[in-house]
Amino acid sequence: MYQIYEFPKKYLLLSVPLTLVIGFLIGTFADTTFLKPTILVATIIMIYATMVGFKFKELTAIKGSKVLIYSIIINFLIVPGVAYLLGVTVLKEHPIMFAGLALSALLPTSGMTISWTAIQKGNVPAAVKLTVFGLILGSLLTPWYLLIMVGQYVDVNILETFRTIIIVVFVPMILGHITFKGLMKKYTMQEFQKKVKPALAPLSIWAMLYVVFVSVSMRATMILNNLELLLIALLVLIAFYLINYVISTVVAKQFLNRGDGIALVNGTVLRNLSIAIGLAATSFGAEAALIVTIAFIVQQQSIAYYGKLASKFWFKEKENPDQLSNKKTAVVN
Repeated sequence: MYQIYEFPKKYLLLSVPLTLVIGFLIGTFADTTFLKPTILVATIIMIYATMVGFKFKELTAIKGSKVLIYSIIINFLIVPGVAYLLGVTVLKEHPIMFAGLALSALLPTSGMTISWTAIQKGNVPAAVKLTVFGLILGSLLTPWYLLIMVGQYVDVNILETFRTIIIVVFVPMILGHITFKGLMKKYTMQEFQKKVKPALAPLSIWAMLYVVFVSVSMRATMILNNLELLLIALLVLIAFYLINYVISTVVAKQFLNRGDGIALVNGTVLRNLSIAIGLAATSFGAEAALIVTIAFIVQQQSIAYYGKLASKFWFKEKENPDQLSNKKTAVVN
């Protein structure tokens, strides 16, 4: 059973596409919209697993302000600029899809920003900062950006966005802190770091895969009914994410350490598509919702591959002294 529990963590590059395919196939033949309320619960579990052992004081610490400043510049100047250029060139004949792309670009960070940062062993407190500030600024600025970019004012419920932040970030954080305090009565810090913390990582990934499954399965029919627009949306989104990955990675490598760099990439490339798709469907219609749905698939698949490549090439994890000593001993022998 434990091997099954650890499977998604060990084979992440297989788990994400497999979940996408299963979600799409089941969603084609069955209505899974009744599962929509469970997404919030799964998101809370996903974040909760990464929050056990999180230190509250790190959220308000001055340390990490540098990565926050870079994220604000990228999220609210560069990324909207990239979306606008793609919109006025490639999506000129599809203004509704352009609106959907704009919404995807204007709402940065999600619960998965924290989860993926934890999976890649980046700076989780920094990722929490980026998530909170990104959602707050995004909710305040999105209506005005949309007015400029697509010429239509879209009302964003700021109080509802604050409620979302409290539920998906602060509630798991508090629950994680309570859990940690309870565990500390039974384990030492060293035992917690070596035994308990690694055992929580697969739980976060299982919850993430569940969110992916439900989100894709609910919209499988929409994708099938709009195949003529699928290719256009896919090409635009691949270009959008590729450009954003390159920009964020270059900034991270040039100006930040490994942990902050991982948090920056995840906090600028990953968009809050759950909020975006709700706004797209209610304010613009099916075509806008379609491109956000495809963005969800591209985003989930690309971050899995990016994380694998980054850990091998530009965000290599430093070896600890014990590992280096073992290597030296092996060479001598």
